[in-house]
Amino acid sequence: QVQIMETGGGLVQAGGSLRLSCTASGLKFDAYAMGWFRQAPGKEREGVACINWSGEGSRFYADSVRGRFTISRDNAKNTLYLQLNDLKPEDTAMYYCAADKVTRACGNLMRVGVPDEYFYSGPGTQVTVSS
Repeated sequence: QVQIMETGGGLVQAGGSLRLSCTASGLKFDAYAMGWFRQAPGKEREGVACINWSGEGSRFYADSVRGRFTISRDNAKNTLYLQLNDLKPEDTAMYYCAADKVTRACGNLMRVGVPDEYFYSGPGTQVTVSS
């Protein structure tokens, strides 16, 4: 059974930083691209960042976070990270770590409107940015 757990969220002032972590078990971690979604109340899920299976080369970011967020992974620890810098109030959301069950790639992770059941994901970690 695949289990994913996100940690590292919290309350931070605008301009501050957080580092999110995600551990995964029950899947061959280094065979999957891994990514982060976020969802704010009343808003659609947004693909924030994705990294390919090796952690080298391909990384993808939403325009809203490019230059401020950095995704990375440590396959030896089955762990995914998201460094959030220069946080803004509009970054407030629940952040989820995810992997595409079928394609194992980044494409669907960064698309809008893909059903939740396409992905393995965890319960999320809340990021709240005060102005």
